[in-house]
Amino acid sequence: MHVTGNEEFMRRSLAAVWHPCTQMKLHESVPLVPIRRGEGIWLEDFDGARYLDAISSWWVNLFGHCNPRINAALHDQLGRIEHLMLAGFTHEPVVQLSERLSALTGNTLGRCFYASDGASATEIALKMSVHFWRNSGMAGKDRFLALKNGYHGETLGALSVTDVPLFRDAYAPLLRPAGIMPSPDWRGAESGESAQAFALRQAEALERCLERDHARIAALIVEPLVQCAAGMAMHHPAYLRRVRELCDRYAVHLIADEIAVGCGRTGTFFAHEQAHIRPDFLCLSKGISGGYLPLSAVLTTDRVYAAFYSEDPARGFLHSHSYTGNALACRAALATLDIFEQDDVLAANRGTAARLTQACDALRGHPRVAHFRQCGMIWAFDVARAPRDFARRFAQHAMTRGVLLRPIGSTVYFMPPYVIDDEAIALLARAALLALDAALES
Repeated sequence: MHVTGNEEFMRRSLAAVWHPCTQMKLHESVPLVPIRRGEGIWLEDFDGARYLDAISSWWVNLFGHCNPRINAALHDQLGRIEHLMLAGFTHEPVVQLSERLSALTGNTLGRCFYASDGASATEIALKMSVHFWRNSGMAGKDRFLALKNGYHGETLGALSVTDVPLFRDAYAPLLRPAGIMPSPDWRGAESGESAQAFALRQAEALERCLERDHARIAALIVEPLVQCAAGMAMHHPAYLRRVRELCDRYAVHLIADEIAVGCGRTGTFFAHEQAHIRPDFLCLSKGISGGYLPLSAVLTTDRVYAAFYSEDPARGFLHSHSYTGNALACRAALATLDIFEQDDVLAANRGTAARLTQACDALRGHPRVAHFRQCGMIWAFDVARAPRDFARRFAQHAMTRGVLLRPIGSTVYFMPPYVIDDEAIALLARAALLALDAALES
């Protein structure tokens, strides 16, 4: 394919592609950003301009674009098997990946079920939970609880436990809404109240709900430590410890949606580790394949698995995807796990996080910045008195300075690939500060 430049490629894309999560009319005034290639933390357009990918291409890219080690693993796998139906068949990458993911949970979550995207992982966990209770003689446990402002995907089941009106309201007639519990987002704490005390106070509503309705509730779904689509709302690990206790007491499953916050993003490989708990279901996607190929997984316990093990087909888990356990995607995930081990990534990230946080001193002290916060390799701050179109303005000003940033409303966040270096850190902090001032002045 020969493309002469950005303008031609934008024209062709707008004529043929319906872009996700996008009001297409917006692109009459805000141009698409056509990308020709990527390398490391950089994206390059058809005119040769480069942009620092400071949001990891929708939070998926961990070790840079066109990573040589992941590339090599995929080249090797292409010479073996690219895809195989997983019903009645199996292959080496999916077995190895399942074993390694289970080992990362201390083998407490020893059963892995695969799909292609995060929303599908949510659907699988919800269905498994309800079907488990049905197989266990408690068919009345078929309702779900979720957190205020939580996001778990945009398929119908996932939307039912999502509390973001922009995504949910248009499809409300198709949904079976969950019960919504208060969020432990520490920005809601009273003056002088610690994040831990606030988290425990917010869990009191969950305790009252479970005490009253536990016979009808199958599961609670949470995004551990960071509710990303809610504007990077962060909470204390004590909340997770408390909800684990409550779910155990009232026989309710705990689903940990680590689609965005897993794979090292919060500082530990799994976010729930910081609370020293294990969920009943663990949903993974996004970074699990290094940002290369669509892949998601749901890990669960032997106890859940045993409830489906029967000669009766109706007791089996009735869910499938054509590309479940795709061999190439699993091999990319294995290469990603290799990098974590070989490069001691979690330790390296602690140093990177400290340097980036220090580089943001001027941002933290900006008079319009509130609630500057950081969790592992996620940073965020809220902009006080932001204009209505702040997110669009900020993104455009950041792009003119060579940095890809996409605020969520009036919240600016950084979620860069783990391989960001000191020069790029300085560029990111400087560009964000300049874009902030420009967006507030324009």
